This record gives sequence, structure tokens and C-alpha cells, in this order.
Amino acid sequence: MDTAIIILLGSFLVMLVLRIPIAFSLGISTLLTAFYVGLPPMVVAQQMVKGINSFSLMAIPFFIIAGEIMGQGGISDRLIKFSNVMIGWMRGGLAMVNILASMFFGGISGSSVADVSSIGTILIPMMEKNGYDKDYSINVTITSSVQGIIIPPSHNMIIYALAAGGGISVAKLFLAGVVPGVLLGIALMILSHHIAVKRNYPREKRVSFKESLKIVRDSILGLLTAFIIIGGVTSGIFTATESAAIAAVYAFIITFFVYKDIPLKQMVGILRNSLSTLSMVVAIIATSSAFAWMMSYLQVPKMITEALLNLSNNPIIILLIVNVILLLLGTIMDMAPLILIATPILLPVVTSVGMNPITFGVVMMLNLGVGLLTPPVGSTLFVGCSIGGASIERIARKLIPFYLLLAVMVLLLTFIPELTLWLPNFLMG
Repeated sequence: MDTAIIILLGSFLVMLVLRIPIAFSLGISTLLTAFYVGLPPMVVAQQMVKGINSFSLMAIPFFIIAGEIMGQGGISDRLIKFSNVMIGWMRGGLAMVNILASMFFGGISGSSVADVSSIGTILIPMMEKNGYDKDYSINVTITSSVQGIIIPPSHNMIIYALAAGGGISVAKLFLAGVVPGVLLGIALMILSHHIAVKRNYPREKRVSFKESLKIVRDSILGLLTAFIIIGGVTSGIFTATESAAIAAVYAFIITFFVYKDIPLKQMVGILRNSLSTLSMVVAIIATSSAFAWMMSYLQVPKMITEALLNLSNNPIIILLIVNVILLLLGTIMDMAPLILIATPILLPVVTSVGMNPITFGVVMMLNLGVGLLTPPVGSTLFVGCSIGGASIERIARKLIPFYLLLAVMVLLLTFIPELTLWLPNFLMG
């Protein structure tokens, strides 16, 4: 059995180092282990099909389409103007506009990479033009995008609910991310304002009252997307999957028939981009499910749980270790497969020391969000550096104050469960 575990994990790590796509790495390592232990390949195929045979996963393509439509349809530009009306007049206001716009856009797209691609394309060059340093402009943009992972709707929360065995309410998970997401945004604004004052960055011109009303009226339809989704799910009017479909239809109508910033024929390209993203996500979910099943078959989760609990009987120490594991894994693996692989292993560990599964879901999302900002994998970091035209090494060094802030947020969410549980308990009992 030990040899089988070495084959499973060793072959997977080797393929990661060789830069083989994650879905292929997971699938091949699972097949190699199946051959070694004498299981027919059909078992692996069955587990892959079982992994994607879930009604809850139907929400993911709709959320991807909705985010793609709103990302290309001028929503991000309107959210930036709306944010500028609210806080652009402060010292370093454009940085805080960046953070607030990411908070709003994250509540629509649910993706940090989509956030950086949409908001960053506009704001990184704008900040540099207005006198902000390149590293600061990129760092504010990529760190604020982490809000999109925990502020609902987040398709990664749906994947976590699936990986946890399907017994966790997606609606409660969505609500659990609201307070942490807002707190993270406020904390980033405080830090960015402190740096802005220190570096004497400019204020933005105040927008006239008449113009402000026009901007607010123009932005409100886009902002309603997130409220429709959250309100519908938490009130029980429709499920998470139904809310995703409604969000996609709503985004389509608002973008093409109200805002009319892009022609209807561009929908073909939007669907093509969505399909490309979805195919990668589904392939990763399928192979990750088979990989996670193989680990369970080899009793890896049980072994790791016993090993961690034998290290210490102090819940604080165990939770700190789990956070470190998630942070380290997040630097070398993409989010979706890591959620599917790590959840069955670490969830029993944290629940055994009293952590609520919903709290752990939010803590996991934030940890893995930090991983997206960290080399060597760091897809959000790569996108931000590509847009800003800066080297990853330079930007990563300048990220240290932001890393420290995110680490503090992780600890607060870990040890103050009320931050994640108060809102779902208040609204849903």
C-alpha cells in the first residue's frame, strides 16, 4: 500500500515539475496506481464520470458565461466609475477605487483571474498614467481580486461543497463569504491608503452631483446581478444552479439590450471563451475526483488525519498546520483540483478539532487565493504582471505588506468563526 501511495503522489509531482497539464497529471497518476494495485481502468473512468455527474456543477457553466458577458460588456468600466464617485476623492483614491471595483466585480464573476483581466486592463495603465508606481498598481489590483473568490457567487464554493460530500449548503457558503470579503476589502483600502499617503499619491477630482447620479443609475443594473443571485438562493426562491442560469440570462439582456456597448455577434466569441474555460474546469474536476477517490481507496486521508492529530492535541497548532499546508499547496497547484483533492483529506482533521465545515470552506478559499498571487504557479500574479508589463520577481518582492495583511485575515477567519457564521446563521438559521 505504501508503494501505491508513492506511485500516486510521486508520479503526480514529477508530472507537475515537467509542466504537464494538471488534468493529465491527475489522470495519468491515478491510472498508473490503478494498474499497480490491480484495479481495472474502467473503475477510474467511472469515478471520473461520477465526479462530474452532479446537478450542482451545472451552476459553473452559467456563472462562467455570466462573468464572461459582463467582463466584455462594459460592466467593469461602469463599476470603476461608480467606485470613483464613492471614494475616488481620497488620497490615493484610484487605488481604493480599484479595490472597491474588484469587490463589486468579484461579486459578479467569482473569479480573481477574470477580475484582474477586466479591472486590471483599465486601472493598471490608468494608475500609472496618474503617477502611481507600477509595482503598487499591479499589487493593489491582484490582491484585491482575491475578494472575488470568497464574495458570492463563487463557483469554487460549489466545488468545495461537492468535494465535502454534498452535505454543505451552497447558500450558507455563499453567505459565509460576504463579511470576510467586505472586511478584506476594507483592510486592503486601509493599507493602500497608508502607502498612498506615504508616497504622496494624488487624489481624483470630485464628480459633480448631477454626473454622480447618472453614473449610479448607469451602474445599478450591473450591481443587481449579485443581489439577484444571493437574494434568490438565500430566500429559497431558486437553487444555486437556477440562480446561475438566471444570472446568465440577466447579464445577456443587460449587456446586449440595455447597455449595448458590444454588438450581439460578439456573443459567439463569448461562448467560445466560456466553452474553453469550462472544458478545462470539467476535465480538472473529473480527473481530480478520480485522484481523490484513489487516495481514499489507499486510506491516505485517514493516515494524514492520524499523523496531524498525533503531532499535537492542541487545536490551535493543528489549525495553524492546516493553514500552512493549504498556503504551500496553493503555490504549486491550481485552485479547482486542489479543492477537490485537499477537502476530503483536511476536512476531517479540522472538524475533529471543532472547526465548522462552512468556516473551513471560506478559510480554504482565502488560503488558495493567496496561492494564486504566489510563484511558481500564481495564475493571478502572472496575469497582473502581463497586463502591467513587469517581472514576476519584482512584483512578488513588493507584495510582502499585502501578503502579511492576507495572512492576518486568514488567522482572523480561522480563529473567529463568527466572521463566517454570523450572516448565514442570522439569515438562514
